[in-house]
Amino acid sequence: MAKIKQKIVPCIWLEKDAEKAAEYYISVFRNSKIQKTAYYPKASEEVSGQKAGSVMTVKFEIEGQEFMVLNGGSAFRPNEAVSFMVYCDTQEEIDSYWERLSSVPEAEICGWLKDKFGVSWQVVPTVLEAMTTDKDPEKVERVTAAFLKMKKFDIGELKKAYNG
Repeated sequence: MAKIKQKIVPCIWLEKDAEKAAEYYISVFRNSKIQKTAYYPKASEEVSGQKAGSVMTVKFEIEGQEFMVLNGGSAFRPNEAVSFMVYCDTQEEIDSYWERLSSVPEAEICGWLKDKFGVSWQVVPTVLEAMTTDKDPEKVERVTAAFLKMKKFDIGELKKAYNG
């Protein structure tokens, strides 16, 4: 039996295209790889509605975090209730992830975006947490007012707001 590496693994339910999604995610993020692919067995055809031999799940890893995508059919779709946060140290990093992940411009707000599979992501500067938890309520107020107007976070503008 295979040893479980990570106790909690997010599973993303897609109608189809689990393989394409996993390949896409590992192309976006460095230090990523496909780990395993599982296929629907004949025994599951009646319950799942999926054809035996078709891809059921693809397990992959991004920066040490395991994920799984499931070809589950049309019963459920990804939505904004769950998102994955990507912390970025530089504006260049934010810009790069934004360019590669964002596929639904009308879904962009406050660092949130939606990719071509409907999965929501938050592309966030690492400095934002310290800014929004500062003991000075005026700094927090200025930073919050600034980021509420942004789609993609701009670190320079956030720092200006923070510093007054």
